[in-house]
Amino acid sequence: MDRLTRLLEAALFAASRPVTLEELQRLDPEATPDEVRASLTALRLRYDEGGHGVELAELADGWQILSRPDLADQLALAQLVERPRRLSTAAMETLAVIAYRQPVGRAEIEEIRGVAADGVLRLLQERGLAAVVGRGEGLGRPLLYGTTPLFLELLGLKTTAELPRLDELAVALTPLVAPEPAEGA
Repeated sequence: MDRLTRLLEAALFAASRPVTLEELQRLDPEATPDEVRASLTALRLRYDEGGHGVELAELADGWQILSRPDLADQLALAQLVERPRRLSTAAMETLAVIAYRQPVGRAEIEEIRGVAADGVLRLLQERGLAAVVGRGEGLGRPLLYGTTPLFLELLGLKTTAELPRLDELAVALTPLVAPEPAEGA
């Protein structure tokens, strides 16, 4: 393994969040972006082909070393990993509206959910999952909300474009209908 790849591996191992390509390039200013990408690809292949318990994942506009998903159950049982606090149903609904409609204002969120969203929006901002991304053009120039890189990181996504399409969700959330028993059964 060359020096640049080892340097990238050390930085990614030490980081607690996805590290952007620009941040990784600062580790060795003489390296070109293409050389950094090539080293990341070599590192990813090394983990994939070597049967390692970790993988190099590209998510939230950055790179991060993560444990392999197939080992998650054993790690959870050992309680070695701190799990993120759960979100309430109201917070999950609000976050879904933000993710699919961003940038979106509080009034639109409240119209869709049918309840006030002030407290939930504040919670999502405190947890770093939603942020103010601009102001609307309407009366009073309302704040507009969007998701954050932490949201993408927690869901294991590179971009919001990887979210399931709404038509896929409609099919997945449709309740299963039990077959009617046959006559005489």
